[in-house]
Amino acid sequence: MGFEFINKLPTPAEIKEQFPLPAECVLIKAQRDQEVKKIISGDSEKFLVIIGPCSADNEDSVLDYVSRLVKIQEDTQDKLLIIPRVYTNKPRTTGEGYKGMLHQPDPEKRPSMADGLHAIRHVHMRVLQETGLSTADEMLYPDNVSYLDDIMSYIAVGARSVENQQHRLVSSGCHVPVGMKNPTSGDLTVMLNSVKAAQSGHEFIMRDWEVRTAGNPWTHTILRGAVNKHGQCLPNYHYEDLILLHKLYMERNLNNPACIVDANHSNSNKQYAEQIRIVKEVLHSRRHSNDIHQFVKGVMIESYIEPGIQNIGEHCYGKSITDPCLGWEASKQLLYDIADAV
Repeated sequence: MGFEFINKLPTPAEIKEQFPLPAECVLIKAQRDQEVKKIISGDSEKFLVIIGPCSADNEDSVLDYVSRLVKIQEDTQDKLLIIPRVYTNKPRTTGEGYKGMLHQPDPEKRPSMADGLHAIRHVHMRVLQETGLSTADEMLYPDNVSYLDDIMSYIAVGARSVENQQHRLVSSGCHVPVGMKNPTSGDLTVMLNSVKAAQSGHEFIMRDWEVRTAGNPWTHTILRGAVNKHGQCLPNYHYEDLILLHKLYMERNLNNPACIVDANHSNSNKQYAEQIRIVKEVLHSRRHSNDIHQFVKGVMIESYIEPGIQNIGEHCYGKSITDPCLGWEASKQLLYDIADAV
């Protein structure tokens, strides 16, 4: 019983002082932040694609993957805004398994949060510096957002965190769009309540400070599918689901109605190849309904260099060690297909 206090960790200010973001990267991120906000608010017709590995488990392969996105972003810049997933914290349903680079910079070595804080900032910074693409990560631990908030252009709150008070309050102070996923139960009102809370201002405790926020008007919803009481996956990306969520939005006084569809997780039943079909169905729904066209702002896709999944220790370069991912060739074609369809 009890806690063993291992290391006193550096504060976000100390980490940022040790690894400052170069001035040119500050400018690039600010420009991309504005682009994302314009998409969420409806001031831009571009389509948002948040794509990348389920978990950023290896810095070199993540950089290799993101560097491949650069040409596609250049080719599709009039249609798409691509944000690479650099997910360095991984929620574990049972508490077991790889918890991400923050916990284990090397998945085959012992956990070290002290090393992990350096590692996650380093990989996010390298992506921005070497590719010009600002990143997305998950807000698994609300107190840790400040270690990366000067690099990320998009933050996601997961299905198991969306009901948590601290996640909602911290989201209200983020200066970039935050996507709230529906809970694993699929209850859309929970997700919408989370958006409402994050769009409002609050006073609360964060990292030993009493803080005040003004609210984040770019907070929005993410549909990721659900699980019923028998553990069966229930997708929520179909036309009827999008129409229902749009209707629920219209009944509430929320800023910037917006939805992102997560093509993996319970929407695909983790059948990673199904992401292609799911994305294309979502695009078809946008073409069929002007309301959905204006409402659905983008998609999330889990993708890496090699398709599928491997066990830790198999050392297959660029292959996921958490959820299975779409491979590069299929991902590349899908991105061009999205650009042609929006």
